[in-house]
Amino acid sequence: MSDRTQVQHVDIELAVVLGRCQMPMQQLLRMGRGAVIPLDTKEGDQLWILAAGHPIARGEITIQGDRLCITVTDPADVHEFNAFNTAA
Repeated sequence: MSDRTQVQHVDIELAVVLGRCQMPMQQLLRMGRGAVIPLDTKEGDQLWILAAGHPIARGEITIQGDRLCITVTDPADVHEFNAFNTAA
């Protein structure tokens, strides 16, 4: 088995960042079932797609049947992602 074939069989964790917010710990501790957490993302904003915690692409939410999916729209810009992380 070649090295390339071996790499193709490695699983990697993907994560999608929908948005974020800041709130006082007291407010977080009072949250219960049904609580709504307002995010800084607006409808139509692109999401960050991460592989092993590193930005690899941007995407948007799509629905396929009863599943929530992400459609890749653009490659990630690491500098933009870093600015996104420091803005929080």
